[in-house]
Amino acid sequence: MKREQSIAQVRWDLALRYRLIETVAWWEGRLTTQHLMQSFGISRQQASKDINTYITEHAPKNLTYDRHLKGYVPAAKFKPLFIDDSADAYLHLLNQSHERAPHIEGLALAYAHTEVLRVPDRTVRAEVLRPLLKACREGLRLETEYVSLANPLPEVRLIAPHTLVYTGMRWHVRAYCEKNRAYRDFVLSRLRGVPGLLDASSHGRAGDEGWNAGVTIRIEPDPRLSAEQRAIIETDYGMRDGHLAVASRGALVQYVLQRFQIDTTKIEPKAAAQQIVVANLEELARWLYK
Repeated sequence: MKREQSIAQVRWDLALRYRLIETVAWWEGRLTTQHLMQSFGISRQQASKDINTYITEHAPKNLTYDRHLKGYVPAAKFKPLFIDDSADAYLHLLNQSHERAPHIEGLALAYAHTEVLRVPDRTVRAEVLRPLLKACREGLRLETEYVSLANPLPEVRLIAPHTLVYTGMRWHVRAYCEKNRAYRDFVLSRLRGVPGLLDASSHGRAGDEGWNAGVTIRIEPDPRLSAEQRAIIETDYGMRDGHLAVASRGALVQYVLQRFQIDTTKIEPKAAAQQIVVANLEELARWLYK
């Protein structure tokens, strides 16, 4: 309990460096001060101090110094405190490293063995984002012009935004729409002009049923696959007992399925192309686009 409290009190900038320490040590097997120096632009003295503080104050049994390798290696009983031990933490680090490589000396060379596909995000203007952030933080109504494929001409909308959401391909804001008298998703790149802040709204996050509804999406291998093929898919997705349980909010179910490239409106003729299916579609029907 005391250790959990001490971790919670770690400064944000230090926590980022501790995350890097654990990520590199666990996945690359060797940590040096150079990793911290290149990633955060700090001195060797500061990097050494960060590693020593991490060991002495938080995880005395996690790292040992290997004189032969001239670096710190994970101990036999290594247990990460600032990350989980999934590959996501390391892959996220690779993604960040590619973004920062052009600006930090030595970083491009350190991760030259990896490549990250960069797909440009949809345009989000600062003039749109600033008032949206303020409205979300302070629970304010907002007047904006919005376009959609159904209504390509700008239309004035009065909304009460509460959360910005990134789906992996685009940003949208979850908001109460006074026109529809319901909570809707508004794509940020489709807002026009400069949104105007209004008064406080009574329609906040607490009233958004879709946002507050916790659901589980059950992903399974396509039953048309052979047992051997299903076993491959189960390993690919880290399934247990033949399925993968994905926790989601009701309002985000459709986006989760899109990330899995699952189209609930059609079935691929070939099972090898389909690969995975949703096993509990009936339970999720109310959250799917009509």
